[in-house]
Amino acid sequence: MTATYKNRRTFAIISHPDAGKTTLTEKLLLSGGAIRAAGQVRARGERRRARSDWMKIEQERGISVSSSVMTFERGGIIYNLLDTPGHEDFSEDTYRTLTAVDAAIMVIDAAKGIETQTRKLFEVCRLRDIPIITFVNKIDREGRDALEILDEVQEALALDVAPMTWPVGMGSDFFGVYDWQKQKFHTSSGDRGGAYARTLEVSGLEDEVLTGFVFDRIMDQLTENVELGEGGYAAFDKESFLEGHLTPVFFGSALRDYGIDDLLDFIAEYAPAPHSQPATGGRLIMPEEDKVTGFVFKVQANMDPKHRDRIAFVRLCSGTFKRGMKLKHVRAGKSIAVSAPIFFFAEEREIAEEAFPGDVIGVPNHGQLRVGDTLTEGEEIHVTGLPAFAPEVLRRVRLGDTMKVKQMRQGLQDLAEEGLVQIFKPDLGSNWIVGVVGMLQLDVVIDRLRNEYGTEIGFETVPYSTARWIECDQPTLNKLIEAHRMSVANDRDDKPVFLFKNSWEIGYVTEKFPTVKFRETREIVYES
Repeated sequence: MTATYKNRRTFAIISHPDAGKTTLTEKLLLSGGAIRAAGQVRARGERRRARSDWMKIEQERGISVSSSVMTFERGGIIYNLLDTPGHEDFSEDTYRTLTAVDAAIMVIDAAKGIETQTRKLFEVCRLRDIPIITFVNKIDREGRDALEILDEVQEALALDVAPMTWPVGMGSDFFGVYDWQKQKFHTSSGDRGGAYARTLEVSGLEDEVLTGFVFDRIMDQLTENVELGEGGYAAFDKESFLEGHLTPVFFGSALRDYGIDDLLDFIAEYAPAPHSQPATGGRLIMPEEDKVTGFVFKVQANMDPKHRDRIAFVRLCSGTFKRGMKLKHVRAGKSIAVSAPIFFFAEEREIAEEAFPGDVIGVPNHGQLRVGDTLTEGEEIHVTGLPAFAPEVLRRVRLGDTMKVKQMRQGLQDLAEEGLVQIFKPDLGSNWIVGVVGMLQLDVVIDRLRNEYGTEIGFETVPYSTARWIECDQPTLNKLIEAHRMSVANDRDDKPVFLFKNSWEIGYVTEKFPTVKFRETREIVYES
């Protein structure tokens, strides 16, 4: 096949809530020519909204609760940007999305530094050896010292840092951003504090373009930073970056457009093209292979409520995909004709006539495809590495109108196949139990069942605090069920699950059944 996949850059943006991730997404799209005006996610009542936050609840609350995909072209490079939920209650969606990217931008608030969710998401990237680009955001506001932030990233994440740009002042004394290697000064068109408007060539820190415009004390600080940065931090090394050992650090302000072009230029030049994907049998799927393979990392129901559609997000791993080709749905053992594949632009879409490794296409379907499925041109393999996590909040579903039990169950099945929730069917009793990572997910479930399925539900507390997947032989499983029938359920894939009341019970049951493994995570993979 041709080397077309080499001009693909598929990356995610990760951050703690409120670090400015959605604003950065908007500005990257704007700079890439994908939109004409960026809509900022603001207070609940404001009508303007972000293009990547298309769900009703996202617009109302000003948060991202679902991963979305946006594809655009700039300078001959195809960018596939996967925007992920910032809120920690939706971290499972983010974890799975990270299996579909080749690099990530880690957004840090200049005033807050490394926060809890940032650290968790970074660890997921580290497990997958995903190269990380760090963007220190909001430098137009009062924030921590640049050197302090660099030291924290280096120490907290055990990662070499390579400063690529430096802030020229912060907050009320913000003048712009200095690219010390390319000798460029990004600044506003007039006084300090304005939006990015021009890039000035400078001969160095003594240049009058800087010294005649920037306060002396800010210049002294900038000079010190550049000198300490050059001697005290690692120089950028592409190999170390691609291996996940070093992160280039850019300072900027998404709101005021500083650092946006720097990020896109860096991704184009240094971020990796599509890489290999692990599969069953120790197989590595290489992007240059002729045959098409891809895997489903996300399913979204009702992106277009008028058509009650279900879209599977498929990351292509190899081959050249052509519209209309037949692909084997390996789990089901059947071929499906992909006649209306789509490229995404948040909620908007266009028909994908062809696609290459690294691209993400949407495959409309009626429930056949689910997270973890593999599509091939005939080969019996499954892409591996997609995780499911034990929920930390369990609730019993209470249906408002018993005449709508069918709609409720269909809705919960759909949301479970998206990965938004997990559903458990107890061995005794007819009421399903919903498991989520965080409480906010329950609000989303209620909201979406009401708006998309016309069903009112509520939740009741249950005596269980967590779930664990059961791994043992069938005779032992039978004994376990007989002894704890009220605590055993099946998940949506009919995998047995033990619903524990507390940590003491976990220890007690584990001691009584030493050959049983109670798993906090399981891999979503379907063996042939």
